[in-house]
Amino acid sequence: MRVYLDNAATTPLDKEVFDAMTPYMLEHFGNPSSIHSHGREVRSAIEKARRTVANLLNTSPAEIFFTSGGTEADNTAILSTVRTLGLTHAISTRLEHHAVLHTMELLEKEGVLVSYLRHDERGNLDLEHLEALLVSQPQTLVSVMHANNEIGNLNNVEEIGRICKAHNAIFHSDTVQTMGHYNHDLQALGANFIVGSAHKFHGPKGVGFLYADAGVKIQPLIQGGAQERNMRGGTENVYGIIGLAKALEIACRDMEEHQRHIQGLKDRMIYKLKEQMEDISFNGMSEYGDKSLYTVLNVSLPASDINEMLLFSLDINKISVSGGSACSSGANTGSHVLRALGCDPERGSVRFSFSKYNTPEEIDFAAETLAKMYKKMPV
Repeated sequence: MRVYLDNAATTPLDKEVFDAMTPYMLEHFGNPSSIHSHGREVRSAIEKARRTVANLLNTSPAEIFFTSGGTEADNTAILSTVRTLGLTHAISTRLEHHAVLHTMELLEKEGVLVSYLRHDERGNLDLEHLEALLVSQPQTLVSVMHANNEIGNLNNVEEIGRICKAHNAIFHSDTVQTMGHYNHDLQALGANFIVGSAHKFHGPKGVGFLYADAGVKIQPLIQGGAQERNMRGGTENVYGIIGLAKALEIACRDMEEHQRHIQGLKDRMIYKLKEQMEDISFNGMSEYGDKSLYTVLNVSLPASDINEMLLFSLDINKISVSGGSACSSGANTGSHVLRALGCDPERGSVRFSFSKYNTPEEIDFAAETLAKMYKKMPV
């Protein structure tokens, strides 16, 4: 048995998605910007995919722009908004994915004041601090993720959206980890920008989207042709876009069933680890139901010599997991999220992340294997 429990990094491609994409790899190969019939049929497929995504998010197709993934979408929302509107203040958190955090650092180098929200030791954000910052610094971009990709904390984006609207701030939320796992009603959410990445919900890699509120006019980040209604230069990733729309359609269609299944797997993992290991805890809000992303569990492990080679040892034991964001793997810098929470650096940490394809048997195998590595308690 080889067990894959790193679904927050990427998910397996759904066979239905592959079947939807294949004709656009082999048969419908026209350039969607061409005016002849080969191009027009592909253009029609892209616009159908755009309508599908828009309908699932309860918004207009004119507000959906396809990108190379979540990172590009985040960068476009943040940089284009600040630069186009001439904003001098941005607010974010120290717990964001590097797609946002590094972009904020770039803004600071460009002379923009960036403020970071306070949070407690579990990563809960201080929204009173947000309100105070917006009172003192109007004309602001706020960027706060919906769910943290490492510890799984769910932020109250509806309340953040309300606060931003009350202070005429522009609100961007990185929704990469929750897209396809929760319903997003953009008429109720109050965000000006959200993003999605297909490979996080069983679609293909290398394609994502940006929802951009039509009321906020921004310039493109990537210059080139007139693709995506002059919002993103470059020939569209046609079969990727087809796959993204199909994957999101499937995810929304089967969401309730998959939520029950995956939450059951996460609960089982928590129970098994507590049963078999001493001195174990969970980082962030992992144990707290509706405050935690049901696909992610971040485990704090006892101080041990094994921690230095933990992920490698698990891989040798046929378990694929992560210590945090896959985008930072190999950098040997540790988790910026756990550092920001003040977690004990002597303790090990591992992120288990689950999908619809995982089974209870895989959960049991992973928990038992980890427990053996740390000399499990006698039962």
